[in-house]
Amino acid sequence: MKQGPIGIFDSGFGGLTVFKSISQLLPQYSYTYLGDNARVPYGNRSFETVYQYTKECVFKLFEMGCPLVIVACNTASAKALRSIQQNDLPEGKRVLGVIRPTTEVINTYTKTKHVGILATQGTVKSDSYKIEIERFHPDITVHQHACPVWVPLVENNDLSSEGTHYFVNEDVQALLAQSDEIDTILLACTHYPLLLPTIQAHTPKHVKLVSQGDLVAKSLQEYLQRHPEVEQLCEQESRYSFYTTDDPVDFGEKAKLFFGREVLAFHTSVEAIDDDIK
Repeated sequence: MKQGPIGIFDSGFGGLTVFKSISQLLPQYSYTYLGDNARVPYGNRSFETVYQYTKECVFKLFEMGCPLVIVACNTASAKALRSIQQNDLPEGKRVLGVIRPTTEVINTYTKTKHVGILATQGTVKSDSYKIEIERFHPDITVHQHACPVWVPLVENNDLSSEGTHYFVNEDVQALLAQSDEIDTILLACTHYPLLLPTIQAHTPKHVKLVSQGDLVAKSLQEYLQRHPEVEQLCEQESRYSFYTTDDPVDFGEKAKLFFGREVLAFHTSVEAIDDDIK
């Protein structure tokens, strides 16, 4: 069967932080990134809408020749991934998310068994992290708090202003107020690593901050080792392509903040997929 690049999908820019970690650990593979910037944000949309948008973008990456797609978006992973995996996958295609790789290993970070989650409203409302952590580690208590202002701050490159410090501190303290025993905070949004120095400034030293990128990259590496039938379909020519459903010039300019280097992006359209397609 013909080889193709590994697809990486996000509703916008945030998935580039995950892509950055993946490309650093596994630089030998080719990748195609798709950001649905024309319809961002996903966080405040219904489950049905996020499912439809995510399915359309995942299928677009399949059309581009990707045998494997990483849904590098917490909201999409929370609201759409499982339904796509169970109901929609064409034969020979695979889709993975960012929630399971994180929740599987979160127990290695906490000693008190109290974990805090900072995420978008959509991710918190879905309870996906709470459900997955309790499934893998029923002895861990999960505390969640939504941070609706953080994504706009990051996308405006406002990472350390006085206002940003104010909002970050408010949200961190609101989470910590839920329990004195929280010793680990998971940054459950791919935008949040860019705020890490500011978050650290308002987090007690004994509380560990966990970002997802490296965990997802390590999980992908292990997945490809466990599934040679998938790995052999993944092209190893180190070619990277970037697509957006919005303005490619704007995408290229902003993407550098998330990916850490210059990005040449191309516009692509994403067509609606009929719900009957399985």
